[in-house]
Amino acid sequence: MGTWWMWTGFAGIVIALLLIDLLFVGGGKQHKVSLKEAAIWSLIWVAVALAFNAAIWWYLDANAGRELANQKALEFFTGYLIEKALAVDNVFVWLMLFGYFAIPAELQRRVLLYGVLGAIVMRTGMVFAGSWLITQFHWVLYLFGAFLLLTGAKMLWAADKEPDLANNPLLRWLRRHMKVTEELHEERFFVIKQGVRYATPLLLVLILVEISDLIFAVDSIPAIFAVTTDPFIVLTSNIFAIMGLRAMYFLLADFADRFVLLKYGLALILLFIGAKMLLLDVIKIPILLSLGIVALILITSMVLSLVYSRRQQRAPR
Repeated sequence: MGTWWMWTGFAGIVIALLLIDLLFVGGGKQHKVSLKEAAIWSLIWVAVALAFNAAIWWYLDANAGRELANQKALEFFTGYLIEKALAVDNVFVWLMLFGYFAIPAELQRRVLLYGVLGAIVMRTGMVFAGSWLITQFHWVLYLFGAFLLLTGAKMLWAADKEPDLANNPLLRWLRRHMKVTEELHEERFFVIKQGVRYATPLLLVLILVEISDLIFAVDSIPAIFAVTTDPFIVLTSNIFAIMGLRAMYFLLADFADRFVLLKYGLALILLFIGAKMLLLDVIKIPILLSLGIVALILITSMVLSLVYSRRQQRAPR
């Protein structure tokens, strides 16, 4: 599905909300995003996504029948939930990057804004490329499934391991090939010193944020193709989930250490989706069942995380 006016309407919604976020939220100036502001914007992003899904259902119900309307609306919501769940791993990476570079909370907003913009551009290209590949070569779905299985297994194995940023090859290469200041200069990515242009640590963080977005997109986009191969549903559900990611980061930043078991849940979700894709022509798993399994894994891992964290806090030192 997806006529020219539907694509245009979707693009208009995205651009309008991004402009509001960029120009008006917090006065469009450097500031620390409060928990209240993050919660409000998280609700706004979720509400907009659900309203868009409702509009899809209403249009299809009136023009193509109730069965197709229910199917597409369920595909959108399942893809949205999968992307939201897998995007939590982005939050952990961003927390690690900001902590390593000692980026104050009031400077994080601009980095994540550009990070989200870059993610939207990258994912748009990847969705259309993936849709074309699947249309031309059906067996690509099996490659996606195998890749997700391997990624899930790797995530499960490395869930309790901390990345070593100090020895990160990309970061070391950037420092060797760029003049970088030792200190931050507010929200600026570049500064001029004695006629020489220097990058600030904020630029290094932005580059690493964009790279992490690309890596996670390689996981999450094939996962949504396990739900539907309709490019309109894949892209819209993915973008709406990504647009709310920055608000979700500020909402979870102070509580992320309590969800210590969540990475295991995300790994299990990838394993399930990978297996679903590999068995695509053998066992047809209904979308509603897939949605239930993903939601169950996500909720269970979050609840167990909170229980585990509470017990750790009560344990004698």
